[in-house]
Amino acid sequence: MAPSATLSGLITRQAMAFVLAGGRGSRLMELTDRRAKPAVFFGGKTRIIDFALSNALNSGIRRIGVATQYKAHSLIKHLQYGWAFFRPERNESFDILPASQRISEDNWYQGTADAVYQNIDIISSYAPKYIVILAGDHVYKQDYGVMLEEHCENGADVTVGCVEVPIGEASSFGVMHVDGQDRIVDFLEKPKNPPEIPGKPGFALASMGIYVFNTDFLFERLAEDANDPNSSHDFGHDIIPSLVKGGRAFAHPFHRSALRSGPESEPYWRDVGTLDAYFSANLDLTTVVPDLDLYDRDWPIWTYSEMTAPAKFVHDEAGRRGQAISSLVSGDCIVSGSQIKGSLLFTGVRVNSYCDIANAVIMPRVDIGRNSRLRNVIIDRGVQIPDGLVVGEDPAADAARFRRTDNGVCLITADMIARL
Repeated sequence: MAPSATLSGLITRQAMAFVLAGGRGSRLMELTDRRAKPAVFFGGKTRIIDFALSNALNSGIRRIGVATQYKAHSLIKHLQYGWAFFRPERNESFDILPASQRISEDNWYQGTADAVYQNIDIISSYAPKYIVILAGDHVYKQDYGVMLEEHCENGADVTVGCVEVPIGEASSFGVMHVDGQDRIVDFLEKPKNPPEIPGKPGFALASMGIYVFNTDFLFERLAEDANDPNSSHDFGHDIIPSLVKGGRAFAHPFHRSALRSGPESEPYWRDVGTLDAYFSANLDLTTVVPDLDLYDRDWPIWTYSEMTAPAKFVHDEAGRRGQAISSLVSGDCIVSGSQIKGSLLFTGVRVNSYCDIANAVIMPRVDIGRNSRLRNVIIDRGVQIPDGLVVGEDPAADAARFRRTDNGVCLITADMIARL
């Protein structure tokens, strides 16, 4: 049952969202060589982190902190440009919290729990009653107010957002068992052999990396954890398992608070942590009615939007017609005498004449030379594709030149092009 707007609003205004955005995301390979995973481009104009931040804002949470660490410049620049509209006179705040040895001159953030612990003084200055810990690297739309209200109703020590995932993917998550009242009775962080959901073979109940705590209670646990020499100072490995054993840990199924694209649609949540998953999630948006609705004005995905000219399609002659079919094309793109199918073009892409491009995720400021044929590709920001390049037709040649996945998706970066 959805919470009343009045009650949910009261709770969210007493909450602070703390986004963990320091991870590299190494399974995205060279795509995260120069940026953290939360800063990776997604959906034509947003970054991955914009989803967690937008969920917090749309839920009514007006105090947000973002912990950064790995190659954070791109992420910090995006946050400064796109999320600097919070106003302290309205009891709002937005803090970017790079790892800066604030507790010890020798330590960066040692784990997800330590990232919060090192910023206790900053969090305390805002005196939030509740803390919503969020992973900054998943794509989904969720009303955290529903989860916060359940947390209060259950008198929980911690409430963990959870989603059902195929058993083959579950080793990348914390996996839990719950009883009939959604109380967590067992929790395993990234198990090699994840247990299935009883009565639902082939699926595991996985943590979304979303945790709700009462602030005072969390600070006490973080202080205990910081003084434990055997701890890895991580929520999934240390904090949550200890509360499952000795506290009141409850699960919050994602479907209860998910924002759906339609009344019959399935709740949408994606861990876009591999090249194949990232590629598929982006191309899902090119379908007629995608499961992730980016056109919903009631729950927008906020981001930094450059001031750009409209997209342009030029030339209208046989063999040289600028057109895009079943594609998303952002501002400042020019498609000149080429055909685009089932693809996403981020801001400022140039596609020169006589190209044939299909199933492509093309990041900002890419320039594609004439007579190129590209299939099943992810092209990193700023890459200059040489005239006549062909990708997606010869698997052996693709694997020799680029990062090719088992599913045939090729990642193309500037360094790879320079080696040709």
